This record gives sequence, C-alpha cells and structure tokens, in this order.
Amino acid sequence: MDSLTQVVLGGSVAALAVPAAHRRRAVLAGAVLGTLPDLDSFPMRWMGVDAVTLVTWHRGPSHALPVLALFGALLWWLLKRWWPPVRESPGRWLLAIWLALLTHPLLDAFTVYGTQLWWPLPPQPTMWSSVFIIDPAYTLPLLVAFVAVLVVGARPVGRRFLAVGLVLSSAYLGWSLLAKTLVDREARAALAAQGLADAPFFSTPTPFNTLLWRVVALTPDGMLEGYRSLPVDRGPLRLERHAGETAALQALAQTPAVARLRWFASGFLLANAEGDSLVLSDLRMGAAPFYSFRYRIAERAGPQAPWTPVAPTTLPAPATARSTVVRGTWHRLWHEPAAHEPPFSFMRFTHPPS
Repeated sequence: MDSLTQVVLGGSVAALAVPAAHRRRAVLAGAVLGTLPDLDSFPMRWMGVDAVTLVTWHRGPSHALPVLALFGALLWWLLKRWWPPVRESPGRWLLAIWLALLTHPLLDAFTVYGTQLWWPLPPQPTMWSSVFIIDPAYTLPLLVAFVAVLVVGARPVGRRFLAVGLVLSSAYLGWSLLAKTLVDREARAALAAQGLADAPFFSTPTPFNTLLWRVVALTPDGMLEGYRSLPVDRGPLRLERHAGETAALQALAQTPAVARLRWFASGFLLANAEGDSLVLSDLRMGAAPFYSFRYRIAERAGPQAPWTPVAPTTLPAPATARSTVVRGTWHRLWHEPAAHEPPFSFMRFTHPPS
C-alpha cells in the first residue's frame, strides 16, 4: 500500500495498544514503524542492484513476519532500557511495536503486488489482491483517527476515534474479499465456457476502488483480460485475447532474471517483441497495453534471428498511461459495453470518452 496508508495504520494500531497518557507518542512512533519496512529499496539502490533484483527483493526480508517480529522484540528491549514510556508499560508497548510492524506486510498482502510474508522460506509471494495499492475508502477512516489522536491526546474520545477508524477500514477489507469472491465466480464460469477451466487466473480491483475488477488468465498463446463492474455488469464476463511470444518466453525460462520474475509474479507474465527487443511485462500491475513493470530481457539481430538474453533493464510506460487508465476506469465502472461492442480496452480512452 502507499506510504500514507501505512503511516496512519501503524500509528492507529500502536496508539490503540498503549495507555491513554502515551497515545500521542505512540501514534507518532507507530507512524515511523509502519513505514519502516518500505525503506528497504534505498540501500538496494545505493548498492546499484539490477532492476529484477530491486523489484523482487522489495517486500522480501523487510516484510517477512518472522523478521519483523524478531526486530520488534529487539527494538522493544532497547527502548525499555532508554525510553521511560516503554519502561512504564512494557507489555503494552511491545504489543504496539509488533502491531505497527506486522500490520504493514499483512496489509500489503491484500494487494496484487506480492509480499514475501514467510521469507526465507521459498513459497511464492502472497497476493490476496483484493485492494488497489491506493484506496481512499480504506485510508480515510484511519487518517481521521490519526489526526484526531494528535489533537485530543489522552482524552477518551481519542480511543473512540481509533476504534471506529480501525473497524471501518477492516470492514472495507472484508467487503473487498467478498467482492473478489463474486468476481472470481464469474471468471471461472467465463473460462469454463471457453474450455479453459484449468487456466491460471487472478482478479484485482482497478485503481482507487473495489467496484470495477480486472481479470487476467494465462493461455497457451498469451493471456485473456476482462473487466467486471459490480454496479452495472449483468451479462457473462467478456474476455479479450492478447497474444504473446510464449515460445520465446519458454526458451528463456531458465535464465536467472526470467526465472526470478516468474516466481515473483506467480507466472503472470507476457512477453512481446518490440522491434529487436523482447519485453517482459508483469501482468498484475497496469492494464493492456500499459503495464507498470516492463523489462527488456533479450535482443535479436533480426526478425528471424534467435533471442539472446541481456541484462534486464526497466522500460517506462507511455507518458499518457496513468491518465488514460484513470479515465478508462471511471468510464467503464458505470458503463457495460453493449453486446455488439468490442471488449473493454483502455486503448479506447487515449482521448477522453465522449
């Protein structure tokens, strides 16, 4: 999730755990601890690691529950020696520290990006994919509670603000899981109707909401993509086919960069030729053809030449991608395409929809 959300979540859970007299200090300490795991990218950048290492090690050790639990206990032990509030109420401050740290990766796991909750064990990153990385409906109740505690301090009303904020934000996560269940049911039916009942697929909400969902399924020749608006869609889920260089991707599957990306993305990758470059897109973030994470992984001397692996480099999305996706999301949320119209594509919204 975005940094603001992690700040207000960490501050809120920490402030709720400590005695009232410590509440203002806890909300600030929790804010720092709540954003701490995301600072892991800075030392990796300073070390000059390659693009694949940077993206696949973020949300790795710094987001692992065992690592954070151990770090929290060590930090608590140090603070108990040097900081009076922790000495006055050590048990409740240990709980506050653990809550601020551990809720960070657990919340991240609700996004589609993937979080290595059990590092150094080898399971693929956890991606419950029921909320977008920025969702005001989740963040706003926590932000109100966070600010309220800074204003009212130890007064009882501060605890009520915290309780209400955490209940509302948690209820929203619950709704997101229910919405995902409804969308997944439609996705399974649509795939079964095409003879793809066993195709790997995922669903994820589109930017800033949990009402319009994107569904992606892998096929032997590429992938299928479709959208489901819970407010307006009534017919079967419609899926649009996108071809990819599946043979080239399979040939490069054992190269270190591609193998690492396949593990990290749970296999949801699409390779496409762009000139004499082979570009690998992470299908989980973005929408066809605007993906957030794209990597140049191979090159060739000509159209008939074999692909040769190269050191992976990131490729930026088009400058208009973000505004295009936002406009397309808002329009599609309230408009189900007619039966004679082609399946939804963000390409239709390169210019504002009429």
